Order: sequence, then C-alpha cells, then structure tokens
Amino acid sequence: MARWCYRHRLVVLLLWVGALFGLGFAGSAAGTNYADTFSLPNTDSKSAYDLMEKAFPERAGDTDTVVWKVDSGSVRDDSVRSRIEPALAEIGKMKGVGDVTDPYAAGGAAQISKDGRIAYAQVTFAEQANSVPKELVQDVVDTAQGAERAGLDVELGGQAIQRVQEPPTGLAELVGVAAAAIVLYLAFGSFLAMLLPIGIAVFGVGTGMFSTQLLSHVTNVPELASLLATLIGLGVGIDYALFIVTRHRRGLMRGEKPEDAAVTALNTSGRAVLFAGGTVVIALAGMLVMNLRFLDGVVIGTAVTVVLSVLAAVTLLPALLGLLGTRVLSRRQRRKLAAEGPQPDRTSGLAVRWSATVERNPRKVATLAVVIMAVLALPLLSLRLGTTDQGNDDASTTTRQAYDLLAEGFGPGFNGPLQVVTESPDTDTLVAGIRATDGVAQVVALPPGQGVTVIQVVPTTSPQSVGTDELIDTLRDQVIPDAGVSAHVGGVTAVSKDFSSVTADRLPYFVLAIIGLGFLLLMIAFRSIVVPLTAAVMNLIAAAAAFGVLVAVFQYGWGLDLLGLGKEGPINSFLPVIMLSLLFGLSMDYQVFLVSRMHEEWVHTKDNARAVRVGLAETSRVINSAALIMVCVFLAFVLSGDTGAAMAGVGLAAAVALDAFILRTALVPAVMHLLGNSNWWLPAGLDKRLPHLAVEPKEDAEPAPATAASGTSVVHGFVRDGESAPIDGAVILLLSKGGRQLDRVSSLADGSYIVSAPAPGTYLLAATAPSYAPRARHVVVTDEPLVHDVELAEGEVDAVT
Repeated sequence: MARWCYRHRLVVLLLWVGALFGLGFAGSAAGTNYADTFSLPNTDSKSAYDLMEKAFPERAGDTDTVVWKVDSGSVRDDSVRSRIEPALAEIGKMKGVGDVTDPYAAGGAAQISKDGRIAYAQVTFAEQANSVPKELVQDVVDTAQGAERAGLDVELGGQAIQRVQEPPTGLAELVGVAAAAIVLYLAFGSFLAMLLPIGIAVFGVGTGMFSTQLLSHVTNVPELASLLATLIGLGVGIDYALFIVTRHRRGLMRGEKPEDAAVTALNTSGRAVLFAGGTVVIALAGMLVMNLRFLDGVVIGTAVTVVLSVLAAVTLLPALLGLLGTRVLSRRQRRKLAAEGPQPDRTSGLAVRWSATVERNPRKVATLAVVIMAVLALPLLSLRLGTTDQGNDDASTTTRQAYDLLAEGFGPGFNGPLQVVTESPDTDTLVAGIRATDGVAQVVALPPGQGVTVIQVVPTTSPQSVGTDELIDTLRDQVIPDAGVSAHVGGVTAVSKDFSSVTADRLPYFVLAIIGLGFLLLMIAFRSIVVPLTAAVMNLIAAAAAFGVLVAVFQYGWGLDLLGLGKEGPINSFLPVIMLSLLFGLSMDYQVFLVSRMHEEWVHTKDNARAVRVGLAETSRVINSAALIMVCVFLAFVLSGDTGAAMAGVGLAAAVALDAFILRTALVPAVMHLLGNSNWWLPAGLDKRLPHLAVEPKEDAEPAPATAASGTSVVHGFVRDGESAPIDGAVILLLSKGGRQLDRVSSLADGSYIVSAPAPGTYLLAATAPSYAPRARHVVVTDEPLVHDVELAEGEVDAVT
C-alpha cells in the first residue's frame, strides 16, 4: 500500500483534499446538532427530573441572569430604576428574547436582596444556549452594562452569556500547532519536513471534526466530543507522522532511494503507528464500560478522528514524501549526503550517555523516579469529584462577578438550589422537616402541577461545598423518610453529586478493562509476561501522578492565577474516565515504540542489558520530541475558555510529560535492567497458543548466505581504551578465514557494537580507531550470541594469533 500511495501520490493527495473539502461543505451546510444532555438511570436526581418533566413542560430557551448592585442606597431608588428599567425593556424587545422577569414588577420583591443593594432579572431566550446567536447575546450584554454608572455595577451570568466571553474559536488549536511547529523544526532542521506532521494532523482532525458534525445529526454527540477529538487528534496526528518521517529520513541518510526509504518507513514505523492507533481507539471504547450513554458520543467523535489521523499517516504521508523526495532532509544533510555518501546509523550524544547512566545505576534511577512520582501523586488522596460552574471562572469575567453578586445578596446556595419533588398531596410535614434541617437557608413550595409539587431548597453553602453534599444525603436518608412521603431530590447540584457517585462506583471496572486489554495486547506483541505487567504498573503510576498534579492545580488552586484559570473547585466528574482512556492509549504508544526496539535487539543478541541500553538510546529522542509536541498541544487548550477543556489539557499534558520524561526514559529501562532476562519470559505452552503479531519487523532483514548451517548469529560487546573509557566511531570488521569481509559497523558513543556472522564457525574480528593501534582476534561463533569486548591502546601493535 505504501508503494502504491508513493507512486500515485497526486491521486492520493487529490482524494484527501476532496474528502476534506467535501466533508467540510457537508458539515457547514448541515450545521451541528450536539446534544449536551445526559441521563443517569436509577438515580434519585433522575427520578426527580422525570417527575418535573411530567408536571412542568421544559422551557424552550436558555435562562440567563442580569445582576446589579449599588454601592450605597437601594436598588429601589428612582436613580437606579430609571437606568435599569429602560435597559430591561429594551432587552425584552429584542428578537430572540422570550421573556424578562422584572424585580420592579408585581411579585418581583423576592428578586431583591434583604439589604436592598442587590437585585436580579432573568432573561429567557427563545432557544437553548448553543443555538442563541452570539450577536444577540452581545447586544444583551452591551445594553445591560450600558446602564452602569458610578456606584452602580451591572453583571450578567448564564450559559449563553458565557459563550460570548470565550476566546475566538480555534485560538487554542492555532497556538498548539504553532508550538508543535517550533519543536518539529528544531528536531528536523527542515521547514518542509516540519510541515509534513502538521499537514497530516490538519487532514486527520479536519475530516474527523466534520465527520463528527455530520454524525451529531444521527446520534447523540455532546459538544465536548468535538473539543476532545480536536485535542487528541492534533496530538496523535503529529506524533504518528513524526515517527514515520524520522524513520524515512534515516533511510535517506543511509543512501536508500526515496521510494524505498518511504516503503521501509511505512513497513516499520507505519506498522507501529497502526498498532498504536488501534490501542488508542480500543482504550477510548473502554469508556463504554461505564454505561453512561452521553459518553457514547465522546467515544464516536474521538475514535473517528483517531482512525482518520492514522489513515492519513499511512496513506497521505507516503504520497507527500513522494512529492518532496530528498527535500525532506535539511540542506546541510543533503550537502553532506552528496559529498560523503551514505551515512551509517549512529546514535550519539545525550541519549547514549543517559542510556549508559541508567544501565550503570538502575537502582538509583528507579528509586529517584519512584520518589518523584510518589510525591506528585500525594494530592490524589484529596481528590473530590464534582462539577465546575461559573463560580470557577476568572475573577475578571462578568459571569464570575454575577455569580459572586448573587451569592453575596442571596446566599452561597442561591447559585445551586435543590428541588425536592413529590407526588404526595400533603407536603406540610415535609416542608417543615426541611426548614428545620441544618444547612437550609430558604424553603419555598411552588404551586403543584399535574399532582406534582416542587419544593425549592436553597442551602446555606455553595453548590461545590462538601456541606451541600451532606445536606443532600441528609434530605434523602433522614428528612424525607421521617416525613413519611415519597420524594426525590433533584436539581443541577444533586445531578452533579449523583454523577460523581456513579463515576466512582464504575471507575474500577473501567480501569480493570483497559489495563487488562493493554496487558493482553503487549503480551501478544512482545511474547512476554513481565513487559506488559510492567507497563500496566507504569500506567497506574502515571495516572496517579497526573491526577495528583490536577488536584494540586485545580482543587488546591496552585498556579491557577498564573494560568488565568479562575477559582479552585472540584475535579469534573467525567474527567477521570476521559483522561484514563487517553492516557492509556498514549502510554501504549510510547511503550510500543520503546520496547519494540528493545525486543528487536533482544531477539538478535539475547543480551537484556544491551537490548535495554540500545532501545533506550535509539528511541528516547524521538519519544521525548513526540511527548513535547503533545504537551504543547494539550497546554494550548488552557486558552479555549472552557474549564473542562482546560482541566483535560493540563491533566493530559502532565500525564504525557511524566510518562515520557520520567517513566519511559528512566523508570521503565531501570526496572528492565534490574529484572534482567526475566523481562522476556513467556511460558512455552502459552507461547504456542498466542497468535503472533509483528508490531515492527526488522528494518534491514537480509537472507542468510546459502552456506549458513543454522542461521545467522552475532558478536557484540564494547570497544574501550586502556582506562575503560568507551571509544566512539571505532570500525569493527568481521572477516572470514579467507579474509573476506562479512560485516562492518562503527561503535556507538558508549562504545557498543554488534556484527552478524552468517553461520557458526571461526572468524577474525578486527577493530581500528584513529589514534589507536588496530587489534584483531579469532573468535569462535556458535548458535548463541557471543560477547566479545575489545580494548585498544595507543602505540601498540597487535599480532593476529
């Protein structure tokens, strides 16, 4: 497929461009039909909602609030009324506004605070918040705030109002892509190579976003799905293309033709991308275990975007590589290739030095990594799930100031009243019991409808307070049973509490499902019990530390002012499910790319220390670059203006950073060094029964010579000087008895080397390096890998014996 896409690159490009613009046109024409409601079956708040829906038809439009406060005097003063009443009248005449409740009208006295300094009016639009035109909302805001004067403050709150104070659509995405572009340019040193991952992400996210818009007309897809699909699509789209382009550039530098290099890249890294993308989709599908129907739309939107991003990486990318040819290399690399010829693969620099450090000090590295992750995970013990509201907005926003004014004038619980709903005809005893309950500020029984009575209960504490949760429990467990009636506690605050309880109850099953699935996939891929077990433990450690950071930032409030994210509060109840799904998928990506290289080296040498060292040295740079891109993309969603998106962005950025920079480059290799050969243990009986899955085949596999008796074997070891210091760039030759060269390699920065022998037998191993005398020895190669270290000394002449 890669070769076909490469040779028919214009056709592939036109198909993708047509798909993007076709879906874009269809999505724009059809619009969106996102469903932002969710159901919690078998919960008390759902029973209350069903009764209210039966008795009181749901209002057609969104209801927002205009709040005003005077510094002195009363809101009843003529000087205040003469400014507020005309503004409310003008708002009521606007097309798209259904009704405006006026506290100055008959029956509006309850909308004025006891001290007379704060009042509010409710504005009901003709449509729900997402459908109200922003121009209309902005006119309402401008008209209301136009009534301000010295000593009179006017603020507005509500979902429709919140929409007009959000940053421009696409700002977070643009900032994330710009940051990723900088990282890519620093990694590649080529403008055209930098554009490739960006282009793949744009096509994947674009087609995924428009597809999600169309799917919203045939199934329930929440608006959150589009935001999360964009967030994860940008990250995986750029990362997957980065892995493939990196492998392609290595092939070009080795002297391969562009077409062969592209095919090899897709047949190696492309396979890993398919496997990694599949694990992300499966992890997302794990959310279905929660049995929360509104999450189905999130699964659909994000999974479709990931699938299209993977498809773009394995079809569109080879076509673009065909269009660019060798220009995917930087000018300096092209000049060096032309002047010096093919360049051998050599891993050097910080990655090799760090890999050697981990090998020498596995216990110290593992201990330090565990301590860091444990400290970061400590705040997790204080995790409290809930729902954020406009009280968590930035203090400068009008929605936050309106929220605070209502709390000041009517009590903290006014922003989240409870509804006790009953079909009992006699509610006097129940009302009296509620009024006598600690934590209740106000109780009002509304006129019954269709035999259903709604009792409005205003707590003394805020909607996010632990005291409000305790009040809900008291009403359900004590007050209502004592009254001898059947009643249910509902309202937004009660729904939030029930959602948190349902999430906490079902979360262990969800975690077991995705961890178990990951264990099975890695066991099949790497023929090991220990590797997937290690990965499962690492995923749990990464999740604990990431949620610890999330609690510290959003629940403790550490750094919220710096990030401009408003006030501290509980962690959104839906976040653990979504974060764990994405974290599991992304962690699997990095685990696959890291361990697949280690596994390849293990298969060749049966030397665990070398396999871990070489695998870490050769993959850590690209993994860290990919993680840095992910972190940039996720953190950019702090600018989205949506608290839920900001939480997801910060949480995922922390999770990816900790996973890549601490777990995959420190703790995982250190633990694998400590475990030794047991890393690759798999019971023989299980090995026979498991299917074989080639995640990333050997890149340069060559058939063994016809004279080979039992297949190729290898000789490996280190080249060092007289003081045991590694020698980088030493040339190692494996010669036959007749002097024919069989293999030639250069040692890495840590002095390591590996050469292949065509069959068991006796061979001559020669090593040379600038400023050192050559050295040669006969070596006897068997079916098992042979470890042979070479020591070179200055001024010494070695004879072959």
